Amino acid sequence: MAFGGYIREVRERRRREDRTFSLRQVAGRVGIEPAYLSKIERGQTPPPSERTIRRLATELDEDADVLLAMAGKVSQDLQEIVMLRPKLFADLLRQLREAPDHAVLRVAREVRSAMS
Repeated sequence: MAFGGYIREVRERRRREDRTFSLRQVAGRVGIEPAYLSKIERGQTPPPSERTIRRLATELDEDADVLLAMAGKVSQDLQEIVMLRPKLFADLLRQLREAPDHAVLRVAREVRSAMS
């Protein structure tokens, strides 16, 4: 599913439980114009900035990294980490591309335990 459609689906699901999740109210809490949020949801404009996506994630109780990925973006902090050792991280990510989730989680656990 496209970024905007997903945002709309989540917001509408939340609105069925809580009327304060109308397009106008969510836009106001996120700090954007309702017309802009409407265009995002309908895919009429590219996904917003990382800052706005993070605010949407907080407002909709979604994972910001997942929403950023759906928007075709990578968070600034991850970009900075990759830039420290670009070849190493590029190689690592390419090797993990086809790995099952449990294998990726095992690598993450091993790295965490090695740092402790």
